[in-house]
Amino acid sequence: MKLTRLAPVALLTCSLFVPPAFAVNKDMVQLQTQVQALQDAVARLQQANDERMGVLRDLVQQTADSVNRMSVTVDGLHKQMTTSAEAQSGKSDQINNQVQALNDALDELKARLGRIEKSLTDVQNQQQSINAKLDNGVPSGGGNTAVPSGTNPAPDMTPYTPPAPVVPSRKGKPTAGTPMSQAQPSDAPAAQPVADAAPPVADLYQTAYGDYVAAKYALASAEFNRVIQYYPDNALAGNANFYLGEIDYRAGKFPTAIKFYDKVLEQYPGNNKIALSHLHKGYALIATRQEAAGARELRALIARYPGTPEANQAKAKLNGLKASR
Repeated sequence: MKLTRLAPVALLTCSLFVPPAFAVNKDMVQLQTQVQALQDAVARLQQANDERMGVLRDLVQQTADSVNRMSVTVDGLHKQMTTSAEAQSGKSDQINNQVQALNDALDELKARLGRIEKSLTDVQNQQQSINAKLDNGVPSGGGNTAVPSGTNPAPDMTPYTPPAPVVPSRKGKPTAGTPMSQAQPSDAPAAQPVADAAPPVADLYQTAYGDYVAAKYALASAEFNRVIQYYPDNALAGNANFYLGEIDYRAGKFPTAIKFYDKVLEQYPGNNKIALSHLHKGYALIATRQEAAGARELRALIARYPGTPEANQAKAKLNGLKASR
């Protein structure tokens, strides 16, 4: 009986000390569920992040490829521009040389025309003097009237009787014994002697230029110096200074070449080699690593002679300097 009564009490006591297993299991399940959900969310976030990183990698790769293609294109354009500038410069040099040769030929023709004109003037003066002598030798019964001095006589239609043959005396007066055609008129203009027996400037310059074209630079240099020595104020002396500068420029003597170009620019302002002197002086300054001074010289040429072949060559040279920096 006692055992029967004590059994419910023992069961009640045990129930008080034993924790509720059902409540603990429910919380664990909820916690596990939340952890699983969090893990799934992290996995999805990681997947989305991986996808975005892949897209970014593709964009970066595409951008790098585009930049590489642009770099190749720019390099090709730069090479084309450089080649075009060099070709244009070569063509401009060729045209410039042709124009220069034409200018030189024109100078020579002008000099020849001047000599021909002078010869014609001398012949005309001699003819007038001979006519005056012939008029003085006509007999008075020929029917001619006196002609005032300095005027051309009217044509004489009466037969002409030549005077007696004369021979010039030591003092220049005609004496008997020599035909009239050999007599020298006393009032003919005396020949003007050339200083120091120098040849005509056109002949001297033509010879020097021919030696320059034939690459006989030592001989041409000496002959150009003779042009300057005998005819310092002649326009061809400016050309001679220019070609002396060209000879030194070809020999790599740039400082001396610059001095000759300066002489053309300072002493012969109306010379046809002014633009070329500016251009080649700029080239010589750049060759001596005076790029700033050379660029100023080329810009001055462009401003003073716009649209000329020399100005186009100066622009090409300036563009080449910018590209090389």
